[in-house]
Amino acid sequence: MKNDASLTYNVFLFLGDSLALIAGFLAAFIIRSKTGVDVAHPMRIEDYLIILAGLLPFWIIVFALLGLYNTTIYERRFSEVARLFVGSFVGLLFLISWDYMSLDPIFPAKLVPIYGFAIAFVLLVVLRNIARLIRTSLFRYGVGLTRVVLVGNTDMTRELLESLTHRDSGYKVLGVIGFRRKLDGAVPSFSSFQSFLRATPHDMHGIVQTELFSDEERNAEILNYAQENHVSYRFVPGNNELFVGNIDVELFRNSVPVIRVHHTALFGSGRIIKRLMDISIGGLAILIASPLFLLVALLELLSRNGSVLFTQSRLTRFNTPFKVYKFRTQHANYDGTTPEEAFAMMGRPELAKQYRAGGDALDNDPRITRLGKFLRATSLDELPQLWNVVKGDISLVGPRALISQEMQQYPKSHLILSVKSGLTGLAVVSGRRDLSFEERRKLDLYYVQNWSIWLDLVILLKTVRAVIFRMGAQ
Repeated sequence: MKNDASLTYNVFLFLGDSLALIAGFLAAFIIRSKTGVDVAHPMRIEDYLIILAGLLPFWIIVFALLGLYNTTIYERRFSEVARLFVGSFVGLLFLISWDYMSLDPIFPAKLVPIYGFAIAFVLLVVLRNIARLIRTSLFRYGVGLTRVVLVGNTDMTRELLESLTHRDSGYKVLGVIGFRRKLDGAVPSFSSFQSFLRATPHDMHGIVQTELFSDEERNAEILNYAQENHVSYRFVPGNNELFVGNIDVELFRNSVPVIRVHHTALFGSGRIIKRLMDISIGGLAILIASPLFLLVALLELLSRNGSVLFTQSRLTRFNTPFKVYKFRTQHANYDGTTPEEAFAMMGRPELAKQYRAGGDALDNDPRITRLGKFLRATSLDELPQLWNVVKGDISLVGPRALISQEMQQYPKSHLILSVKSGLTGLAVVSGRRDLSFEERRKLDLYYVQNWSIWLDLVILLKTVRAVIFRMGAQ
């Protein structure tokens, strides 16, 4: 059963994009015409609009090919902005090429397409954010929700239920089938799929199954219903580590179809590309930041608090130890200690719990020097790790490099350590100070299993934003 709300939202996105493109290039025409400088190819605004309207479908097709009308892009704001920029630029190149090959010019002056590109891009981003805001607001009133039913009796069933019943999720859970534990009274529970069908109007949009029944007929019943009634069907494996990362479907022994799951998506040519990116961007960053290196080193010397650099053994790919470099931010007598050990040394072990509860951060941490507070707040203490990146100890982007004692706290550390640790990562750009240790490790694991060059670029750009606005700095 098709969700008409998604189709309606797509229609509004299409209309908004068309309006933004036309308005942007129309504004460029008007701005250039009002400068008082003669244009190279005078033309009527009516003719200009007719040409734009004729070329608009091509631009919308480019947007569609970039996935800007797919449901997967709805909540990925950064990815959406990047694709809008690429789509707008490709459209601009097409217009310029058309203008060059056409017998009659389509722009009155050379600067019009440049102005139009800039204005249209801003309007595209603004209108899409307004559309998203309206859509989310309507969810809170029950408008446009996707109605689903959950099938299963696993921890993932409970986790999905908690996520989908959030008022901004865009979903409404009609019921849970086969869940034998206590549920929120607002969501009904059913013993079988047939009992659900008898008790609930058939207005569902999707089925999400979190486990397979031992009785194959029950599984076939649910899947057949979805196919016959055009209801979307999703299966979530009970093992969270299955079907994540890089997946290959292949014939085993040339006859048996099997699914092969790699420990990480980062293998083969991807590792080579990532290493080249680390060397080039890391080396360039060192050159640009060299004045800051000298300034901070001088301030460290003047503070007379031990060595300029703080080194510590941490873990990276394949559980390999390496020496991480950082500008010193804590008193020298706490070198080589865990937070628990350091707070015990000063006779305040209760601070260790506050430190962990605060996302490995503590206001007025007594271990930190006055200069260290500034360096941590601005993330300047991390600069020397660029040398670790160029050396190959770590990567620009990856899981957080932890000491052995901290990594042992996480039962899936072996999966995280299947790639190099990183100078920055998903936890840094996701509000590291607002996340628990467990949540940050889950983000590390997600990165390992879903790596891509595009994801690295997004994280790097978000890191720059986080540093500038001091988001999550410790």
